[in-house]
Amino acid sequence: MQFLCKEYQDGNPRVRSLVTETRIHLVPSLNPDGYELAREAGSELGNWALGHWTEEGYDLFENFPDLASALWAAEERRLVPHKFPNHHIPVPEHYLAEDATVRHGTGHGGGAVMGRWCLTPPCPPRQVAVETRAVMAWMDKNPFVLGANLQGGEKLVSYPFDTARPISEVPAAAPRPPDDYEDDNPELQETPDHAIFRWLAISYASAHLTMTETFRGGCHTQDVTNAMGIVQGAKWHPRAGSMNDFSYLHTNCLELSIYLGCDKFPHESELQQEWENNKESLLTFMEQVHRGIKGLVTDQQGEPIANATIVVGGINHNIKTASGGDYWRILNPGEYRVLARAEGYNPSVKTCSVFYDIGATQCNFVLSRSNWKRIREIMAMNGNRPIRRITPGRPMTPRERMRLRMRL
Repeated sequence: MQFLCKEYQDGNPRVRSLVTETRIHLVPSLNPDGYELAREAGSELGNWALGHWTEEGYDLFENFPDLASALWAAEERRLVPHKFPNHHIPVPEHYLAEDATVRHGTGHGGGAVMGRWCLTPPCPPRQVAVETRAVMAWMDKNPFVLGANLQGGEKLVSYPFDTARPISEVPAAAPRPPDDYEDDNPELQETPDHAIFRWLAISYASAHLTMTETFRGGCHTQDVTNAMGIVQGAKWHPRAGSMNDFSYLHTNCLELSIYLGCDKFPHESELQQEWENNKESLLTFMEQVHRGIKGLVTDQQGEPIANATIVVGGINHNIKTASGGDYWRILNPGEYRVLARAEGYNPSVKTCSVFYDIGATQCNFVLSRSNWKRIREIMAMNGNRPIRRITPGRPMTPRERMRLRMRL
């Protein structure tokens, strides 16, 4: 924050452009309780787990609704997308109750219990933390596009899905060319935006001074990133109910976890070097929010249409417009067939191109009013039965005359 303010005041054109064209939200600490514990112990006496949980014993990162499992269950029953959405999945009502509890398997392994957190699934239900509720409300209030949660204890970038899909639920996929950077693991379920998440993760890791130098291995074990500094969460540390999965399935936001370094609480003398290691990566990552397409969805009178759906061909994950009818969709370079649709309007389709240079392509839509709403009303009055076509010149039966009077 200090760097952005200072460089902006000093006239740094890159920072000025970023600050002027981007709405930036910064949260210094999601878990101030844990931070205080780690700060008191310091770098020498601390350990990986210290400060990971709140004072009440919550791991906030895994305290969100498990929407991925709900989506996959709906896919098994072939309810997606007609009866169950592939985006903006609603939060279950029982989760919003004051005394709500969530039950997740953690995927940690081991047989210990730390605080109130079970490390061996299946785990007993746990309460929803007040911090989790606050973050969920914050996500619903703001139309975020790109996000990152900064953590420590490792040096890599992790992207969704964090949840490992049971083998029996993994759908048969079309063969694809082998990927030198990922193992063939049937439990890994890629997001529809897998290629985009990899691009975002690589944009950070490749600009980091040491993240891709994995020849010495990982911070605690062998390198799990195949020398790239990035990994899908479910491959490295599978867990259900993560903030990243929730953000992807409940909002428009693509969120990743960035692990800044092996030391969760570096010594004061090491902070300057840690900042230099991550400075260019942070700027590069923030700039990626301007990659893809953006635009307005309006009616023929120029009025914005909120909650219109934006569908990108070939990517089975849609987004919605904000209250002002505006939208932003991060995409890799390429040509895309994009559709905009909204209740009560005829859909509109156009081709939008995304280029390698930073700067989202403007792709606006104007939707015309549809007659389907009135047609559905007439169908409902007819008991949703097919309406018999009236042939010109043929006299109407008494029943047909009666139905016509009722509709009129």
